[in-house]
Amino acid sequence: MKEKVILAYSGGLDTTAIIPWLKENFDYEVICVCVDCGQESELDGLEERAKLSGATKLYIEDVTDEFCDEYIVPCVQAHAVYENKYLLGTSMARPVIAKKLVEIARKEGATAICHGATGKGNDQIRFELGIKALAPDLKIIAAWRNEKWTMNSREEEIEYCKQHGIDLPFSADNSYSRDRNLWHISHEGLELEDPANEPNFKHLLVLGVTPEEAPDEGEYVSLSFEKGVPVAINGEKMKVSDIIRKLNKLGGKHGIGIVDIVENRVVGMKSRGVYETPGGTILYEAHQQLEELILDRDTYREKEEMGNKLAQIVYEGKWFSPLCDATRAFIKSTQEYVTGEARFKLYKGNIIKAGTTSPYSLYNESIASFTTGDLYDHHDAEGFINLFGLSTKVRAMKMQSLNK
Repeated sequence: MKEKVILAYSGGLDTTAIIPWLKENFDYEVICVCVDCGQESELDGLEERAKLSGATKLYIEDVTDEFCDEYIVPCVQAHAVYENKYLLGTSMARPVIAKKLVEIARKEGATAICHGATGKGNDQIRFELGIKALAPDLKIIAAWRNEKWTMNSREEEIEYCKQHGIDLPFSADNSYSRDRNLWHISHEGLELEDPANEPNFKHLLVLGVTPEEAPDEGEYVSLSFEKGVPVAINGEKMKVSDIIRKLNKLGGKHGIGIVDIVENRVVGMKSRGVYETPGGTILYEAHQQLEELILDRDTYREKEEMGNKLAQIVYEGKWFSPLCDATRAFIKSTQEYVTGEARFKLYKGNIIKAGTTSPYSLYNESIASFTTGDLYDHHDAEGFINLFGLSTKVRAMKMQSLNK
């Protein structure tokens, strides 16, 4: 019997060409696995295409709820943002995909896993670190880095497929390189390859409109959380995946969550891309709006650092690592009392606060108001300032004496 290889399959030109390439160069039986993280229409017609290309079978694994509950929610709770802008849409999905690839590999008794990520990008790192962490015994084949891979353009891949009797509806015309899941869609290529160019938003956007094209009327929305987990929109209870779907529509309608960034990839190069994350941007903002009321100052400050740490960990593909486990454990411990409601208005790309409530709010009107309350004596500040500024005063006195 032939050895089996699991191919991470999207149905695009690259992974379609990889099927006959694996059979021809390695004599493998090819099992395709498409992991559904909310790609929607991109999954149409995949089974027929995979088998036409020579695969023995195709698994389409719907992990959308797992993706939301186990990967997105921890990042929202952490407010994990890479380089101040990127909400980790592709990064968060890769570990759950790697996990599913390994599960199918075990089920099928496969000896290898193959992916079509390029040798310049981050995804090769994320897929392979995930596989190594979960199944160190499995062989990993990175087609684009393999010496037997000789195709360097879409035209060559299309011709290769035709030579193997695969006539598929792919064209060699230029288009954006995109990655989509329930959380976001990313765009790279074409005019975006030159940072001097303004994005062609009318040609580019998929999930929404620009702020200029958004309605002239704002829209109020409330989001409810329990222990840091979103549970309802406008008082209507629903699961996390449905909350994100609804927020995507609301955010897209009002021009929310469009980010143009030049980011630093793990491999060292800078890369320019445009990300659409309408629902995610709202979710991050609402969660932070609630946390401002609830977390004490020291915890809030430490959590900011840990959120940045988690963003770096996830971006670099280290989800299945002890450091990630420890960081997430800290974040989770801070969410015990993050329960309440954040209300805001969506208006032309903006998320405007409209009131926040929580039974665990640390905001005390008696202390914070301009009127003197029982819990705060203005005179207490004098001694505090003397001690807080003591080192500053001592240094100033020393400098003053030296300058005489």
